[in-house]
Amino acid sequence: MIFESSGTRLGGAMVTGGEQAPPMTEICGRDAELSRLRDFVLTSRREGPPTLALLGEAGTGKSTLLDAAAQEAAAHGRRVLRCTGHEGEREIAFAALHQMLTPLLPEAAGLPDAQRRALLGAFGCAETAPRAADDRPERLLINLAALTLLSDAAARRPVLLVADDAQWTDACSLDALAFVARRVTGEPVTLLLGVRGDTPPRRFGTDFARLPVRPLDDRAAERVLDAQPHAPRGPLRERILRQADGNPLALVELARAGAGVPSPRLVGPAGALPLTERLESVFAERLAGLSPQTRRFLLYAAAADAPDMPAALLAASASGGPDAWSAAEGAGLVRVESGRVVFRHPLVRSAVYGSASFGERRQAHLALADLLSDDPDRQAWHRAAATLAPDEDIAAALVRTAGRARRRGGYRVAAAALERAAELSPDGQARARRLLDACDLAMNAGEPLWVEKLAGRVAAATDDEAMLRSATLWTGWALAATTRQKAALSHLLPLADETADRAPESALVALGHAAIIAYNTGDETYRQHMLRLLARIPVDVGNDHEQLWTRACCDPHGDRAGLLAFLRDCLARSERDAERLTVLGAGAWILDDTTVAVRLLGEAMEQLNAVTTAGSNATLGQALALAQFEAGAWEAAWSCAEDARRVAAENGLDMAGRAAMYVTSALLALRGQAGEAREMIDRAVAGVDPAQGRALWVRARWVRALVAALEGNHPLEYELLRGLFTVGPEPNPVHYHASYYALGDLAAAAVRVGKRQDAAEVLAAARRRLDGRMSPRLLLHTRRAEAVLADDERAAELFEAALGDPAAEQWPFERAVVQLEYGQWLRRRRRTGEARTELSRALTVFEQLNARPWEERTSAELRACGVTVRGGDGASRGIERLTPQQLQIARLAATGLTNRQIGERLLLSARTIGFHLYQTYPKLGITNRAQLRDALGDTGTP
Repeated sequence: MIFESSGTRLGGAMVTGGEQAPPMTEICGRDAELSRLRDFVLTSRREGPPTLALLGEAGTGKSTLLDAAAQEAAAHGRRVLRCTGHEGEREIAFAALHQMLTPLLPEAAGLPDAQRRALLGAFGCAETAPRAADDRPERLLINLAALTLLSDAAARRPVLLVADDAQWTDACSLDALAFVARRVTGEPVTLLLGVRGDTPPRRFGTDFARLPVRPLDDRAAERVLDAQPHAPRGPLRERILRQADGNPLALVELARAGAGVPSPRLVGPAGALPLTERLESVFAERLAGLSPQTRRFLLYAAAADAPDMPAALLAASASGGPDAWSAAEGAGLVRVESGRVVFRHPLVRSAVYGSASFGERRQAHLALADLLSDDPDRQAWHRAAATLAPDEDIAAALVRTAGRARRRGGYRVAAAALERAAELSPDGQARARRLLDACDLAMNAGEPLWVEKLAGRVAAATDDEAMLRSATLWTGWALAATTRQKAALSHLLPLADETADRAPESALVALGHAAIIAYNTGDETYRQHMLRLLARIPVDVGNDHEQLWTRACCDPHGDRAGLLAFLRDCLARSERDAERLTVLGAGAWILDDTTVAVRLLGEAMEQLNAVTTAGSNATLGQALALAQFEAGAWEAAWSCAEDARRVAAENGLDMAGRAAMYVTSALLALRGQAGEAREMIDRAVAGVDPAQGRALWVRARWVRALVAALEGNHPLEYELLRGLFTVGPEPNPVHYHASYYALGDLAAAAVRVGKRQDAAEVLAAARRRLDGRMSPRLLLHTRRAEAVLADDERAAELFEAALGDPAAEQWPFERAVVQLEYGQWLRRRRRTGEARTELSRALTVFEQLNARPWEERTSAELRACGVTVRGGDGASRGIERLTPQQLQIARLAATGLTNRQIGERLLLSARTIGFHLYQTYPKLGITNRAQLRDALGDTGTP
């Protein structure tokens, strides 16, 4: 798929002949194909066959790749001659050859007379009428003339022949090209064919090379969507990805079609996006020659989702026999196997369904509904698809379907059912209530754009004040989740102020949504306003988890002990649904109860992953990744952050995606990959106003300080860390929570650049502000800072106080850094035995985490203490080169799991798993899966 092109297949003018190669800036997901094409066209004289056939289904980008090859060849001085087959010219002899050779016709005067007359006659350029196309002597002269022209041209400079859509090229032209290809071996003539399907023209026999052009992998498909003028998000994005199935043309065209669909339903029979005329012409062309009975059979199959297929076959068989299915198979539209009908491509199904009239589709859905009486959920969807008018009976059936899906944790399915139920509701109040219930479910599915659309439709259905307040709440949540912070607060804070006394439960919900905005912005004005509003709301109002989260988020240091006791009370209750666990886990994280946070957030994620229709929640994923990172589960944090980043991009959860990027960038920096870390954190903060995103910017400065330290730029390191606190006689944190966790690093950087007094003033101000209210984690950082800045008499005592708190073991990396610095301090005072103990403990943690820069520093200190530090062998060095995700996948593959099974565990496609393993093998020095267990050694256990 291309980002910008004027090539034949993906947007722009069609190139049909001559020597031009269209400009192209980038092709997404085709690096391997481009590399092979480049090698093929730039090899002037080859011993093997001079023909390469690009084989693939319609829309996979064969023409774009041919354009790229032509451009590459032209840039290297090759002469490029092109032709494109057309279905309407298949019976016109030599039509394609004429396209290709037109630029060379002025040179035909130099041909032998017989060849010249035969060639010009075939092209209608001679006074004498051409002979019949099957006249063999004349055909031989024409082919010889083509060969002579091309050989003479190649003698001056190498020639590339490009024949696109060869499946529609006339037989005479194909014979001529095959004739030439068999006779130019060793000459600088190369032929590229673009062929739809997986079978090249038989005239070329087997004497050619193949290049299959397969569907794009998941990541490349997402990049294609991101490059569109209106990049789809949320359920629409997921629908396009599934329906296109990696087809680049389909991705572009469906994104264009989806831009005009205000709220596509996620599920339901044949819930496909409408095809553009271009797509329909590509994928529906084979329907034209089928009998009405076969088309009716195909419509039944297209109207059915996978669970309904037996009913579809039964309904179709009532009106015909197996011959109809045979005709569909023969046309290459479906495969019939083991009682199932499988469409060759999702877009074939869409074309079948879209080309039928509503009356035909209605008849199919009603027939399927009659046969599905024992499955009320599927029956309800088919009945809904068969009606255009409001119908309370069908709406009520969909509400019951939503209830069953919700109990299974299928939030997206439930939200879609309620949305459709609202559309079919005759009563405005019922419609509004169902839309609000759908908002709740779409929120749990992590779909803010969907929530915003659902909430926006409530006002048209009702004037009920309570319902309109709820719609405002949901709009505020959606705005906050998509970084429109001020707009969100303009909805939420006035609502909370208005309802704090007469409807405190509504006010609490509004403040709960606003709390994350206050945290992200770090704006003291907003935070103080929220604290005043919270003071008006009794602590026993509303949901306990909302109370905990809102109060902890607005003031994590104010009454930490009381909030932790409240958290224990909440956990003692029996409710364990994913929403409650997520909110409580987030509260535990902000209170520095990291172990509990990882447990609660992990349990919530397990609940979502256990239900195939629930989807992966990016907000939950980034929160879990952050907690895992701080708890020292770095590999799990990497995988979780990468998944959250992907899902956030799909669903428009901008802040969640940026938070996930922060985790990834921090891990890259801590493992010594400075350039990659800098690139990732720059992406995370791009376009974010620091005044509206202080939490993210504080963390970004910390990552950039890590990068500066890795590069030896300690003045910049200190400047970045010092910027987390204001300048003045009483330095305040730029962010009321995130800034404090950099105190230890600030002190260490200050020592390196001679800024002890400045750092000491920041530390003293933090002590005054938080005295007696610090968590064990904050105490670890402040004691570390005090020890680093202290004189000799007090340093040991402060180091030991920092390391003596058992609660600090929740944060193994941060504690190991203190052990490293204490070991350095001990060694420099010739207390070598004690230094060895602390440094060895630190080294163990750094090795486990693969924190290479800190591992190297600690190893150097140990060697200075006379300790021999073992070096890694070749295998361990190979393992160190793996990314955390590659190591995780390799470990799972070493246990014998298939790519599909690994993908199900990690929420990735089997193709993506295969791609990562392909990159892993050379790093480990192996060539296949069977060698993984030995290559990983003791690290092979997941």
